[in-house]
Amino acid sequence: MTLKPLFDRVVVRMTEAEETTKGGIILTASAKEKPQVAEVVAVGDGSPRDGKETAMKVKVGDKVLLSKYSGTEVKVDGEEYTIVSMGDILAIVE
Repeated sequence: MTLKPLFDRVVVRMTEAEETTKGGIILTASAKEKPQVAEVVAVGDGSPRDGKETAMKVKVGDKVLLSKYSGTEVKVDGEEYTIVSMGDILAIVE
């Protein structure tokens, strides 16, 4: 099964949270922050929604920085994805 987002939605796969701090301290699962960097898996067509045209600024394969706690988490064929609005993407990570 594949996901095809509608309108201004983007499907992303979250990156793994850091296991250790820069100082070498190993973090437990409860101490890890939710990752904010993700890889774009699929992009909607940006078609008009509520009378507003949305320009899609990302493409499949881009690494992006997301708003903390944004999007809807879904599981498809054992893989976990997050569906976010284009407005929840803060930056492209280069």
